[in-house]
Amino acid sequence: MRRSRTAKRLALAGAVALSGVAALHAQSHSATSSPAEQVQRGVQLVETGRCAQALPLFEHNLSRIAEKALRKQGQMATVRCAMAVGDERVATDYLFDLQQESPGDPEILFVQTHLFSEMAMRSARELQARHPDSYQAQRLEAESLESQGKNEQAAALYRSILKAHPKVAGIHYHLGQIDLAEAGDSGSTDAAQKEFEAELAVDPANASAVFILGELARRKSDWSRAVEYFTRATHLDVGFSEAYLALGMSLAGEGKFAEARPALEHYVRLEPNDPAGHYQLAVAYARTGDQVAAQRQMALQAQAAARNKTSDTTQGHSVQP
Repeated sequence: MRRSRTAKRLALAGAVALSGVAALHAQSHSATSSPAEQVQRGVQLVETGRCAQALPLFEHNLSRIAEKALRKQGQMATVRCAMAVGDERVATDYLFDLQQESPGDPEILFVQTHLFSEMAMRSARELQARHPDSYQAQRLEAESLESQGKNEQAAALYRSILKAHPKVAGIHYHLGQIDLAEAGDSGSTDAAQKEFEAELAVDPANASAVFILGELARRKSDWSRAVEYFTRATHLDVGFSEAYLALGMSLAGEGKFAEARPALEHYVRLEPNDPAGHYQLAVAYARTGDQVAAQRQMALQAQAAARNKTSDTTQGHSVQP
């Protein structure tokens, strides 16, 4: 059961060493000031770094604030204090509450980005400090190198992990991605394919590895093989929207337009703003004799492209102009 609001505030108050004097000060003010005035004062205190004095004001008054803007100010101020003292649980609890009250708010998303980034860095530092020789620490370093484009160094670390821990899921997948990056648009993908197949031997439920094997088959116009992989990917992850598009396109590549329609229809339901899905579905409708539906999908494609401020290739995919 999630801790009560009071318990969470008390935990945070302890983290910032709230003094008895500050608590008594807050109580005396609350006797003569309205909850709104107390929260406003708390916000001002936080702006000058006085979390210990501000927190009791929020504790006793935030729940009584009906005005959304002021309540948000108080909640955001509490998040700032929690982040400052490293109380991640309180900070995330408040941010999730703020998200529910103001979904999509850019300020909340901005603060949340910084919070989770800070949490990730703290966890990474703790992992390196406490378990520097663990394969998890090695993997974290390898992933960092890979993100920097230092593929050779990353691959060496990944292979070192596999040597000691051959059954760790995800390592062959990373090596496959590196091989694909090294192959570029025209190089051989045989090495990458072997890595993704090795990944499935370790982790048969890796839908991403299955999907990439399907893409490699589709590049070679091996439609039946591609259909097999993409179908498997949709079964492993029913929300894997790209797999439905690729499945529909592969079935269309085989000339099986009627069979392609359900996959493409599912894709446009999942991704209604992607012009590519509407285009591919329009082709499938047209090739199965439903011209009215085809025209409707072409109109939806044009609308989606306009919303995304993109132009379309002949395949219906959006590209930046």
